Amino acid sequence: MTPALSTVAEFPEHSFLENLAVRHDDSLLVTSLNAKQLWFVPAGGAAPFVLHTYDHLVTAVVETEPDVFHVALTDGYTTHESHLSRVDLRGWVPGETEPPIETVLTFDDRVRALNGACLVAPGVLLVADCFAGLIWRVDLPSGTADVWLAHASMAHDPLSTLKPPQPGVNGVRYAASTGHLYYTSTAQKLFMRVPVDPVTHTPAGAPEHVGGGSMADDFCLDEDAGVAYVTTHRENTIDRVPLDPGSAERPRTVLGDPLDLRLLGPSSMAWSRRRAGVAYVTTDGGTTAPPPDGRVRPAKVLRLELFEQTEALPHDQR
Repeated sequence: MTPALSTVAEFPEHSFLENLAVRHDDSLLVTSLNAKQLWFVPAGGAAPFVLHTYDHLVTAVVETEPDVFHVALTDGYTTHESHLSRVDLRGWVPGETEPPIETVLTFDDRVRALNGACLVAPGVLLVADCFAGLIWRVDLPSGTADVWLAHASMAHDPLSTLKPPQPGVNGVRYAASTGHLYYTSTAQKLFMRVPVDPVTHTPAGAPEHVGGGSMADDFCLDEDAGVAYVTTHRENTIDRVPLDPGSAERPRTVLGDPLDLRLLGPSSMAWSRRRAGVAYVTTDGGTTAPPPDGRVRPAKVLRLELFEQTEALPHDQR
């Protein structure tokens, strides 16, 4: 099946959409990094609107319990001040009032720039720090954070001539079926994994090389098929990468080669909660890396149909 791409929502010019979370009804929470905003995209085609404006750049958004989300805030390019915000949408009616939003954690002075995040167990959140070259562990019940793992593969490239500076460890996702945390390292063009102890949720071994060769940003997992779908941001593609380093399947580009002007600056990707084979993709419209004609397009949330609807929902969305 050839992937089908359509626009769900457009955003103000030069928005850098960074991450998204899909709610139970396929409405979306979307972070706009440079605008310091959290947006709400209703299901069914209604216009998106700003849910909250923060004082810091906004990166990850993760559903940590049903209809409760944690949002990463970071001044990664300046003071490095970083926080975790809690957004409670339980019982919230869109458009009527702002939901309860509070800062629940401030990271210590080891932090440099928070990026992607994911749950590895109830109440245990892992957050990439793309300029410190490490991953933080946040224990949500106690509101504490400490370094979970630091590794050379997570380092950024401070000498890069690309602007903004290219991050190291970027997207993180946990695959329960393999017991591994997968992560991208953008500056080093790596796709890696590390085993996770199922009881303590600590690293259970050394990071292992899975794939690479592209400036991978974020990704979503199809554990049943044994692959990740990886966004490459400034390279404007979505790649399919096997999760098993020993797989006979080779990584391949499923969209964006040749260049598709609808898919400029794909930054993150998450599965629909309602339809198998459907994922949502955030873009920056070429704000970070303009296309060959130099014209930046509107940032978008896109709807991507990747495989036949008769297939089951991906393992991580059941």
